[in-house]
Amino acid sequence: MIYKYDGRGKKCPVPLVNLRLLLKNMNNGDLCIITIDDRGSINDIPKLLDKQGYHYQKQINDNGVVEISVSTYK
Repeated sequence: MIYKYDGRGKKCPVPLVNLRLLLKNMNNGDLCIITIDDRGSINDIPKLLDKQGYHYQKQINDNGVVEISVSTYK
């Protein structure tokens, strides 16, 4: 299953908290795509994912929006 969360316009820690909730509901093999533009979230979310051992890819768009794709394969 693919989960999507658009956190643009929301300040940290709201996107981080919502990502945690999504990750709890995901099963092995699921994918989560989160879109964010808050500087705090852009820094904190990859730290959380690294700490918890998730595989992810981060893409920065021209307008400063960051899209992070998180795989639940651990």
